[in-house]
Amino acid sequence: MIRFILGRLIKAVFILLAILVFNFLLIHAAPGDPAAVMAGEAGAADEKFLADLRANFGLDQPLYVQLWLYIKGAVQLDLGYSFRQQMPVAEMIGDRLPATLLLTGVAFVLSLVLGVAAGVAASARQGRWGDTIISTFALLFYATPLFWVALMATLVFSVWLEWLPGFGYSTIGAGYTGLAHVLDVAKHLVLPASTLGLFFTAIYMRMTRASMLEVSRLDFVKTARAKGLSRGVIQRRHILRNALLPVITLAGLQAGQIFGGAILTETVFAWPGIGRLMFEAINQRDYNVILGVFYISAAMVLLFNLITDVIYVIVDPRIRLTT
Repeated sequence: MIRFILGRLIKAVFILLAILVFNFLLIHAAPGDPAAVMAGEAGAADEKFLADLRANFGLDQPLYVQLWLYIKGAVQLDLGYSFRQQMPVAEMIGDRLPATLLLTGVAFVLSLVLGVAAGVAASARQGRWGDTIISTFALLFYATPLFWVALMATLVFSVWLEWLPGFGYSTIGAGYTGLAHVLDVAKHLVLPASTLGLFFTAIYMRMTRASMLEVSRLDFVKTARAKGLSRGVIQRRHILRNALLPVITLAGLQAGQIFGGAILTETVFAWPGIGRLMFEAINQRDYNVILGVFYISAAMVLLFNLITDVIYVIVDPRIRLTT
């Protein structure tokens, strides 16, 4: 196991470097730069002012020099300075990352637990009303755009019913501490986490249902039934454990995609995470912030994939890890 993890970590370093280079070249190929945006906002877009700004930001250097300086800094975990905020990008991301991890972590666990439970319930009632109702809701959640769900959830539960706060991380000016602060954050987390998790709940439900039905037709399940084992034991020990393998694979891939969904969710709910930070940086052409968020997101995706491979072995001991 240790040898496998070390091998994957070494590969991850080279993958991160390749992602850094690709993103750097892609962003610099886009029209506009931070100097042009800032000069336009200042109402002083003459060539001398632009040249001075580019010189201050290091944007007047050749592209290969900028790339080398950025990679050298990124290897040392120095992600540069924000052109707009004039503060280290690593510090900005560090301030926002806990909020994003909290949101995506809760949404991921919630969607996985509810999706698997709904998939098991639907497969146990195949062809009946229970299966039809669960599958219909899953299809509805899957087909509905995320931004529409977010807006409707805010309108219904925050504006009309006034049950939950619709924006922010915590109540501004409340000064809560200890348990009161935790409960306040949890109350603000309900709407964004539920909205972000609904789409993935539908995916896990459909995958679990299909996998459960497929495994239930295999010979070893028929043997278990012939031995007189109870339906609950067969479902838990024989069908569900084997049916979870494709669900775990999908969950490992979707864990990285949840970060992408967090950008929209954080923007709608004013959640102070790195998704909203990247949205603001894109509008401002703040290259270093954008690259820093991409860097952290890629590292998290690689970490999720590694964790998925390890969980595979725990769920199914027949699988052997190789580097």
